[in-house]
Amino acid sequence: MKLLELLDPSVIKIGMSASDKGESFVELISLLDRAGRVPDNEAALDALWAREELRSTGIGNGVAIPHGKDTSIQHITAAAGTSDKGIPFNSIDGKPVHLIFLVLARVNDPGPHLQTLSEIATCLNVSGAYDQLVQAATPEEFLEVIKAGEEAGI
Repeated sequence: MKLLELLDPSVIKIGMSASDKGESFVELISLLDRAGRVPDNEAALDALWAREELRSTGIGNGVAIPHGKDTSIQHITAAAGTSDKGIPFNSIDGKPVHLIFLVLARVNDPGPHLQTLSEIATCLNVSGAYDQLVQAATPEEFLEVIKAGEEAGI
């Protein structure tokens, strides 16, 4: 499944208000809830925290990719957000996060989950993509950056 098939303007938050990791999870899960993509917000939040206990999903360079699996999730889903001020995330480089991709997946179905994580990583490896994503003024601009990467054969 392509990243653009998982993201649409309803699940992208430009200028997140979260001031910490937990608030960022709640803010992005709320987007997924309003879009009808998570049946159980608490279970989704618990799945993210369970994964986070293993190791921070703040991968460095201003990016976090929190992800989790839960039996309440029937189809892989994702949300994304940007933060101008940065969010403390216990990232591997100790720096705040300005770009978050949140992924929730089904239990015992690793293929789509791993493919989505791979596509996010590939997108972020495109020269200038990070800067364009964090500078996007609207969810539509955010999606255009991803679309341009996919059209370039990412």
